[in-house]
Amino acid sequence: MFAALPAEAWKALSAHPLRTMLAMLGMIVGVASVVVMLAVAQGSEERVQQMMRTLGSNVLVVNSGASVASGVRQASGATPTLTLGDVEAIRALDSVRAVSPTTWNTAQIVFDNQNWLGPVQGCHPDIIEVRDWTIASGGVFDESDLRSAARKAVLGGTVADKLFAGRDPVGETIRIRNVPFTVVGLLARKGQTLDGWDLDDIIYVPLSTARRDLFGSAFPDRIHRMLVEANSAQALPQAEADIRLLLRTRHRIAEGAEDDFVVRRQDAFYDAEQKTAGTMRTLLATIASVSLLVGGIGIMNIMLVTVTERTREIGLRMAVGARRRDIALQFLYEAIVVCVAGGMLGLAAGVAGAWVAVEHFAMNAIVTAPAALAAFAASAIAGLCFGIYPALRAASLSPAQALRAE
Repeated sequence: MFAALPAEAWKALSAHPLRTMLAMLGMIVGVASVVVMLAVAQGSEERVQQMMRTLGSNVLVVNSGASVASGVRQASGATPTLTLGDVEAIRALDSVRAVSPTTWNTAQIVFDNQNWLGPVQGCHPDIIEVRDWTIASGGVFDESDLRSAARKAVLGGTVADKLFAGRDPVGETIRIRNVPFTVVGLLARKGQTLDGWDLDDIIYVPLSTARRDLFGSAFPDRIHRMLVEANSAQALPQAEADIRLLLRTRHRIAEGAEDDFVVRRQDAFYDAEQKTAGTMRTLLATIASVSLLVGGIGIMNIMLVTVTERTREIGLRMAVGARRRDIALQFLYEAIVVCVAGGMLGLAAGVAGAWVAVEHFAMNAIVTAPAALAAFAASAIAGLCFGIYPALRAASLSPAQALRAE
C-alpha cells in the first residue's frame, strides 16, 4: 500500500499537468531563491576569509600615534613616533614571531616603453612571513640586501601585467623614480579587499633602499608603521599587551598619559566582518524563506481545490474499503511529490542562478552541499506541513456525503 502511494500520487497529479506545474512554480521560485541567496552569502563570507588570509594571520598593526607640538595635537601618524630600535625590541618578545617595519609612497615605474604609477612599499623581508604570502616566481630580498640597501624589487601581479604583459618579470630591470631596480620575485595573486583596494598593485623593495634612494626621511631611524605577527591566534592578546607595555616603557610615557602609538588587531576586523556576513546571511535566508512560504501556501490552496473536485472519488474509495488514514496519506503524498519535484527543479534553477551571478554580475556566489541539501529538505518539509490540512480535510469527509456530491 505505502509503496504504491507515490505512483498513485503522481498519476493523480499528471491528470492536470498545468495545475500541477503552477503549484510547483511557487516551490521552484522559493527553493531557487534560497539556494542563490545562501550562495551569495557564502561567497561574501569566503571573500572576507580570503581577504584576511592575504592580510596575514595573527597580525597586529602598530602605527605611529598623534603627536603634540607646542600644545597643538597633530594628526595620527603625522610625525613618526616609532623607531627601528622599537622594531628590534618587539622582535625579541617571546609572544612575537616576526616583525616588518614599512614605509610607502606612490612612484612612477618604467620598463622599456611601458610605465605605471603605483604604490611602492619599503619593508623588511619578514613581510612575506607576516602576511603569509606566496611567491609565484623567483624569490625575495634578504637581510644582506636590507643591510646593503640593494636595489631589488618584488612585484605584485597587477604591476607585472601593466609592465610586462604576462611575461615573467624575474631578472628584468625596472626604474622606480628613475632609479634602476632588479626584479627578484613575483607574488602570487591576492585579489582585492572589501573596499576595492587591489592588493596586487604594489611593489616591495628593501626598507633601507626605499628610505635612501626613493623617499628619503626627515626623521632618521624613525618609521610610521610596522606589522607584527604573533606566535598564534591564542597569543594575540598577550602579544598586544607585551607591545603596549614595551613601547610605553621605551617612549617614557607617564602612567595615565596617552599612548603615542596605536596597536590594532586584524582579528577584530575579521570578527566584525564575520558578524556582518552572518547577519547578511540570516537576512538573505529569511527573505528567501518567505518565497518558500508563499510557495507552500499556494500548494495548500491547490490541494484544497483538488480535494473539492475529487469528493466523489474519495467517497467511492471509502465505500470500497479505503480507511481515512489511506485517504489522508494519498493526498499528503501528492503534496509532498509536488514540493519535492518543485524542489529538484528549484535546486537546478538556483545553481544556474548562482552561476549567472558569478559570470555576468561579478558577484561571489558559492553553492555548498549543505546549503543545497537544506533547500531541498525545506521543500519536502513544506510539502509535509502544507499538505497536512488538505489531507485531513479529505479524510474527514463522510462517505455518504461524498458520494452525493456533484
